Amino acid sequence: MTAVPRRVLAVLVTALLGGPLSACGGGQEAESRPNWSEPASYAYTLNSGMGERALIGRFRITVENHEVAHARGLDDSGRRLVANSPGQVPTLGDLLKELDRARGEGADTAEAEYAPDGRPERITLDWDTNALDDETEYVISGYEPMTG
Repeated sequence: MTAVPRRVLAVLVTALLGGPLSACGGGQEAESRPNWSEPASYAYTLNSGMGERALIGRFRITVENHEVAHARGLDDSGRRLVANSPGQVPTLGDLLKELDRARGEGADTAEAEYAPDGRPERITLDWDTNALDDETEYVISGYEPMTG
C-alpha cells in the first residue's frame, strides 16, 4: 500500500467534511450568504469606492420590478455617472451577482457584511491582491422596502 502524504490527506478529509478549501485555490474561503430574497421594489443609498472603474460615487437608487427605475448622484462622481452611463447603476441583486462571480472566479477577496434581515450592507472585492486599482467597495445604507 502506498503512503498518502499528510497534506493530500488533510485536503481530502477537509473536502469530504465540507470545510474550507484554502489549499485548493485562490485562498478565498467560501462564505455562505444569508437567505434573503431581493424584493421587487425598494430604495437604497450606495457609496461605491476604490479602484479604477466607472461606478464610483454616492447614489440614491430606486428599484421597481427588479430594475433600476431612478438613480440620483449624490456627489460629483455619482452625478456624472448617472448623466453619462445610467445603465451602470446596480440593484442589490446586481451587487450580489458580482460578489458571487468574484467568489466563483477565485478573487483574492470577496467578502460581505449583512444586515440582520440578510440583505447586504457592505461588499468588498479584490480580484488580485498584487494588482493595482482592481479593488471595489460597496457600502449600502438607507434601505427602504416599498410595498405596492
